[in-house]
Amino acid sequence: MNNADQYIKLLIVNGVNLGCLGTREVNIYGSLSFEEYLEGLRKRYPQVALEYFQSDQVGELAERISSARNLHGIVLNAGAYTHTSVVLADAVKAASCPVVEVHISNLFGREQYRRNSVLSAACAGFISGFGLRGYDLAIESFLMKFRAEEIKPQRV
Repeated sequence: MNNADQYIKLLIVNGVNLGCLGTREVNIYGSLSFEEYLEGLRKRYPQVALEYFQSDQVGELAERISSARNLHGIVLNAGAYTHTSVVLADAVKAASCPVVEVHISNLFGREQYRRNSVLSAACAGFISGFGLRGYDLAIESFLMKFRAEEIKPQRV
């Protein structure tokens, strides 16, 4: 099978308030909406099939993560649920693929209560503080594993 016949399939899951990117706290999160950024991700990574899901409801997020099938990985930015949601941590533990936790801001440079993640122990990796580029870094981490054949390709 040649590389043209292969791709990796990832799911990006954004949690609470991330639907407001571009308009909420632009000094921290920037002025670009996630949908605009996602368009750029798809152009930069044509070899990656990117699905996207966003919800402000923890139950919907947990359901989407735990029901995800036939994926190589999940990129998760749970927003404020990062610090509080055992439900999401359990969903990550039950996920059928690796999950990389992403945060736009540097959690360790913010308020003390934001410096704790109940999700991190269940995740394959943690990326924080690189702005929206953190999503690129997460995708790159899955591509490196794919190239190293640590994750298996899907057929187009």
